[in-house]
Amino acid sequence: MGRNILPERKVERYHTELDDFKTELERRNFHKCLTNFVDGSIDLALVKEFYANLYSSEGPSPKQSRVRGHLVKIDADSLNTFLETPVVLAEGETLPAYSRYCRLPIDYREIEAALCIPRRGFILNSEGHPGKILRKDLTTLAQVWSVLSYYNLAPTSHTSDLIVDRARLIFGLVFRMDMNIGVLISGQMTSIALSNTSRLGFPTLITALCRVKGVVYDSLTFERLSLVINLAYIRKNCWNPEDLTVSIRGARRARVRLVELPSTSAAPTPASTSAAPSVPAQTDS
Repeated sequence: MGRNILPERKVERYHTELDDFKTELERRNFHKCLTNFVDGSIDLALVKEFYANLYSSEGPSPKQSRVRGHLVKIDADSLNTFLETPVVLAEGETLPAYSRYCRLPIDYREIEAALCIPRRGFILNSEGHPGKILRKDLTTLAQVWSVLSYYNLAPTSHTSDLIVDRARLIFGLVFRMDMNIGVLISGQMTSIALSNTSRLGFPTLITALCRVKGVVYDSLTFERLSLVINLAYIRKNCWNPEDLTVSIRGARRARVRLVELPSTSAAPTPASTSAAPSVPAQTDS
């Protein structure tokens, strides 16, 4: 397997301009393991062996891998236990809020209102249907959550826009919908293993899982995490000066827009089609 990896990002939580992000990160327990691995090293050889040996003892979806003689489980319960992300259910419900949301018809206007700056929204594809939201049209909070999703939740190197499935994921995060993170990550690992082109995601998590199971390291060099998400990163890469709900001291001056971009109310634009990888809807199967 000669594919490259896509390392996760660590999150530093000292900033105050985005208290909503920090508070929600902690409420979901993402700050414990998912974005704060004690040892951020990545053993590339172990990661490649993990994906090559991913299999299922029963059922269609792989739930474990054999790495150097050790069984490494990636079923939802095992991942949630390791990441300390328990599933939260409302009284009388059998599925978390995000799983129930994914079963409903998509309300594009609702997503636009939650994730986009005023007068921005989905770009229509060649068939006239909502296709994607440009990253620069997202609010600051939506941009921060999208960056985290690109590396730690649903890895992809396509980061210039949000296709519909990923926009729904970011909507669920922004609206504080409880979700089964183990189901999401397990499904993503399976998709990566079945793909011949996508980068190998979750390398730090996989290395950590192998270490807990006693897998012996023999690599002399290790890969490192992607750039940390902190106030400096948010100020430079995520802050949208047209988002009046957030003010970040010392951030760059507002960008100049020369062309108005169409939203879901505009005519179809063939050039707006996107081939970005999807984020499977969470079904908790």
